[in-house]
Amino acid sequence: MRLPVLAAFVLAASSVASAATPAPHAPAAHPAAHATAPARVNVESLQPKSLFPKVALHTEMIVEINKLGQVSRVRSIKPSKDVPFNTHAYGNALQTFIRTDDGNVVLGSYRLTYDYNPKTQRIHRDVMLVSRGGVDPNRVGAAAEMMDIAKNNRNKTPPPGLFSPAPAPSVRRMPDLKHVMESPTPSH
Repeated sequence: MRLPVLAAFVLAASSVASAATPAPHAPAAHPAAHATAPARVNVESLQPKSLFPKVALHTEMIVEINKLGQVSRVRSIKPSKDVPFNTHAYGNALQTFIRTDDGNVVLGSYRLTYDYNPKTQRIHRDVMLVSRGGVDPNRVGAAAEMMDIAKNNRNKTPPPGLFSPAPAPSVRRMPDLKHVMESPTPSH
């Protein structure tokens, strides 16, 4: 009689223990797998609107391209009245690749136009073929050429802070503060 009571007791205790033990889960995935994507930051909303030009701007450049479609030279430019806009447009033009929709290159000169709309604060770029041929197909792209120049000159420029500039020889010694404070105020 003791044996069935003991068996019933062990069976009851094991069923209680198994009921309290959670079922095993699938192996946990890498913690990064459950991480949420970072919140997108709208850069346009962070930029101060006072920095944007208030008038429409237009810049045109005639560029030549090489056999890869890279702009190899800016032949001419019709600037706008805004120097920073012209600088950004020029830098963008130097890095431009011009190809057809199917990826082919048509050697020649192209007109790049940059139009800024103050209402939308966006720049529209347009490309138009001016003339076929008449360019050097093997010329290095302008951006690649500038990078080569920078690589060749990187050790020729002293790092900032290495030397302190001496005062210009034409500058005389400034008067002492005591003398300035004692002098009469100039009349206007």
